[in-house]
Parts: sequence; structure tokens; C-alpha cells
Amino acid sequence: MEKADILVIGGGIGGLTTAIEASETGRKVVLVEKNPYLGGRVVQMNKYFPKLCPPTCGLEMNLRRIRQNSNIEILTLSEVEKISGKKGDYEITIKVAPRYVNEACTACGECEKVCPTERPDEFNYGLCNTKAIYLPFQVAHPMQYVIDSDACSKCGTCVEACKFGAIDLDMEAQTTTVKVSSIVVATGWKPYDAKKIDNLKYGIYEDIVTNVQLERMAAANGPTNGKILRPSDNKEPQSIAFVQCAGSRDEKHLRYCSAVCCLASMKEATYIREQNPNSRVYIFYIDRRASGRYEDFYAQVEADENVTFIKGKVADIIENKAGLMVCAEDILSGTKASQAVDMVVLATGMVPETDLPIDINSDEYGFMLTDEIKGIYPTGVAKGPSEVSGVTRDATAAALKAMQK
Repeated sequence: MEKADILVIGGGIGGLTTAIEASETGRKVVLVEKNPYLGGRVVQMNKYFPKLCPPTCGLEMNLRRIRQNSNIEILTLSEVEKISGKKGDYEITIKVAPRYVNEACTACGECEKVCPTERPDEFNYGLCNTKAIYLPFQVAHPMQYVIDSDACSKCGTCVEACKFGAIDLDMEAQTTTVKVSSIVVATGWKPYDAKKIDNLKYGIYEDIVTNVQLERMAAANGPTNGKILRPSDNKEPQSIAFVQCAGSRDEKHLRYCSAVCCLASMKEATYIREQNPNSRVYIFYIDRRASGRYEDFYAQVEADENVTFIKGKVADIIENKAGLMVCAEDILSGTKASQAVDMVVLATGMVPETDLPIDINSDEYGFMLTDEIKGIYPTGVAKGPSEVSGVTRDATAAALKAMQK
């Protein structure tokens, strides 16, 4: 049985920060991530606050620190199955799913060229497909291909194409056990399912997408190579409406505010305006929230004469021959607003991913509460909505707490 000081569950920006900060003080850390790569939701963005730079910049700095650090053990494609014990003496059972590709992989891509089967690309939120054997993204860590066993036909063409003997279709799941003193939960979030919001017609009209999908469209390594295009015809939209609080602050869906959606939409509005100077953007909102230093960014977006803010909750979206019609109440004018656009972006909220075999209290929305008596410390969006810089600050604090005996 392996022994370490801290178990970190989740390999997104919060989990990476906690693991690196703790391990660089000499603590032994085991980092468990269910995806075949590190980076979480952040690496799926085009740009992130506060610097509005590509996420690979910050990720590469963290990966360099990991490569130079022998105190971190990383387990991808892994999930915690059982937690027993108490603070200072936890025993963790971890299931490691097979990658079907070993460390001999050079990421040359010859296997992908011959694979006959495709699958939806979850990294790009289903906007395109990958082969059954795929590299999650260009700078993925570990830099190894992975096979989706649900999509793979086990035809063996990839095995024949690999010059390095890196593919093993007979690989099996393994179980490992580790003893640790404390646990940090950095499981992050998932977007709220927009298909649950009947009046907003996501999944019915092709040109209605979510905010996370737009991030992938705008990313250079995304499905459209960085061009924001209307899904129905792959043409550049001339007008786009953002629907804020799509399912958030709503008794029928998410009762809470996810804190970052307003800023995310303003940021995405700048993508559109930069790509197409003649485009028009309409942002339908309940309240505009851009606290602290981000107020200046909000003022910058508002000053753009081609960006219009409309205070009102969207009641319906109708498709016609010309495109989409967004129907809402314009609260400030006291009238009903109908705006024709080429494309609609739904600002869906953050839902915590905290479904773990762990004995810790949560609030009414599923966000975890810190339990220092048990030595279990949630961090980042596992404990509440937050933007990236807030997550990294909180993750550093979690590392300090987890290091206490």
C-alpha cells in the first residue's frame, strides 16, 4: 500500500495548484483525475481572466513545475471508489481505467489516421468528432493518445500502424490503494444542461449554442479553428444575442448565481467584435455583475456602440427564415423586446461535480463545506462558483490547510 501526505481529487487548475504548492514544500501528493488529461475546464477556454490570455500559458508553467517535482504522483483516467479512516489516517481505493496506450507513445498520430471509427468530441463539447483513438488536445498532459473503449471496434488497425508498440487493446482496469493524512477535493464543475430550459430551445434550433461551446469555437485549436461560425451553415454571424442567467437564479433550475457568467459573456462579445467589426451583439441580462477590477472591463465593453445591453429575462426564442427571434421583456423601457439575430449564446451556470464516496456536508446546491475536523478540504468550484484567479488563490489556501497535521 502506497503512503502519501495528501490526496488531491481533481486535476483542473484548482487541483494542480494545490498539488504543486503542497509538493514543493516536500509533501508527497497523489493527484487523481478522471479525464485522460490534466487542466480541467480551464484548458477548454479560449481566454481567461484576468489577463485574457490562452489557458495553455498558465498550464505550461504548472506542467513544468510538475515535471521537475518527484513529490507528485499523477493518476489520470482514475476515480476514487472508496474512502475510509479519519484525519491523519485515510485509506483511499482508486480505480484506474485502461488507456490502451502506454508510455511508448510519441503522439505521432499514425494510429489516428487509420482508425475507422468516430466518436463525439467531449473536449469540444460535441461540436465535432474525433477518432476512437485520439489525442485530447495539442498540449495534453500526459502527451499520449487514448482509446475510447465505448467507440473502439477493436479492429486492430491502430496496433498495426504503431511503430513503437504503444497500443495494447488488452489493457485492463487496475485498482490501487493509498494512505494519506488529508484530502483536498478539487472536482470543479460542469455546465448546466441547457436542454432542461424548455423556453430557450437549446437542442431544437441548431444556431443556439452555450457559452462553453462558443469558447471552443473561438479557440485556435477548436472545431472551427478559431472562427465563430453559425452551426447551421458555417457562415459568420452578423448578429448574436447572449442570454444571461440561462437556468440560473431560477426556482425551476439553479437558484443561485454562478458569479462569472456576466463577465464570460462580455469576454465572448469581444471575440465576436474583434473577428467581425461590423457585427452587432445584444446581451439580455437580469443584473450585470463585474466586481472589483473587472468593472473597467465591463465599462470597455459597454462603450462599444455595437454592443447593446437589454435588461430583461428572455421568455422565448423563435426560429424563422431570417434566423432567430429573441423575445424578452425590456424592463427599463417597460415594453416587450423582440430582436432578430443570426445566433444565440446561452450563458449557462456552474454545477458542482461533487458526486464522491466521501462523508462531508454540502449546502443546498451541492457545493461542499470545509470540514477541518475530518481533514477534508474542498477548493475552487467544488465549494462555490468562482473565476480562475479566485480558484487558484483558494487552492493555495487548501494546500496550506491540508499540510497541517
